This record gives sequence, C-alpha cells and structure tokens, in this order.
Amino acid sequence: MITSCKEKAVSFLQLVASGEVREAYRRYIGPDFRHHNPFFRGDADSLMLAMEENAAQNPDKVLEVKHALQEKDLVTIHSHIRQNPEDPGAAVVHIFRFHNDLIVELWDVGQPIPENSPNVNGMF
Repeated sequence: MITSCKEKAVSFLQLVASGEVREAYRRYIGPDFRHHNPFFRGDADSLMLAMEENAAQNPDKVLEVKHALQEKDLVTIHSHIRQNPEDPGAAVVHIFRFHNDLIVELWDVGQPIPENSPNVNGMF
C-alpha cells in the first residue's frame, strides 16, 4: 500500500511514463492542481492532455528514478527519462507539492544527456 507522499509522487510518474496518465491523475492529483511547465497552460487538463499525447507518441518510454526526497509537503524526484530504450534521454527533476495527500502543484526541469561529455561522473 502506498502511504507516503514520496511513494505517491514516484507512483504518479511511473503511471504517466507507462501511458496510464488518466489513472495517475485520478489517484494522485488534487482538485486545485497547478503546474509550472512553461510549454503548456497552467491547469491540470492541459498538462494531462500533453502527457497523453507524449505517451501515445512514445509508448516505450523508460523512467528510472535515481533519487526521491521528501521534506514536509514537498517531494523531489530526480530521474532518467528516455522516450525509448535507445534514446540517451534526459536528467529530469520533478518537484511536487502535496496538500491533503494529493499533488496540488508541480514543477519540472530537465537537461538532455549529451552524447559526449568530459565529465567522467556522468549525470547520475
């Protein structure tokens, strides 16, 4: 049973990545949800539709959670997201704010993984 906000945030991302966007919203999104992705309107429906479109275009998306942190009502998930198994992908950080155990606010930032990097530590 998923109980912590951190587990809920991870489950939300896993459902979205697997194409179960509406189920993710049904389980975890609060009624006053808003987000800060600059490419879409700030309401829940706009982001949900964009997530569904991305899932339809990328049915083999891969999400690998690297770190999950919780402090009070905020959860941060650092993950490696690839649109398909061959895609080098991006390092993505999602920040969730919870209220009454539901996600009410979301920020996300991402950085593409370069083919060649002088940093031997990698992005993860």
